[in-house]
Amino acid sequence: MAREFDPSAPLKPHTKVRSVVDLPNVPIYTNGKVELANGVSWVRYWVRFENGEVVGHVSHGDVIPVKLWDQYLVHKEQVEREAAEAEARAAAAAEAGAGAAAGGGASGGGAAGGGAVVNGVSIPPHLLERSAAARTRLGA
Repeated sequence: MAREFDPSAPLKPHTKVRSVVDLPNVPIYTNGKVELANGVSWVRYWVRFENGEVVGHVSHGDVIPVKLWDQYLVHKEQVEREAAEAEARAAAAAEAGAGAAAGGGASGGGAAGGGAVVNGVSIPPHLLERSAAARTRLGA
């Protein structure tokens, strides 16, 4: 039975790994084997890769055990999907906030005092106007 993917679990020496980033003289997705694991607050490894390179001080997040590769890909897709959904929600909230500020700022519509409510927090209209002015000034 395959272990559950845990990106924080430390690797032991002789664990077969695959790089998930470009390392010096080692292309991404190159297989290798952990020779030495060290570190207390920053876990790092000496890894001997299949292309003959031995790289010291490889950060824990730069390699994944080969046994957990499929689970890593699923986990990576899930994280990317959640990030895209969060970005879409933030963009929709910003658009709704801008619409509320433009449509209800002077007339007193929206939240108490004419501001907007984002995630249950009331934002005063002067802060919304200040943000809009800054975006205009910066060309964003």
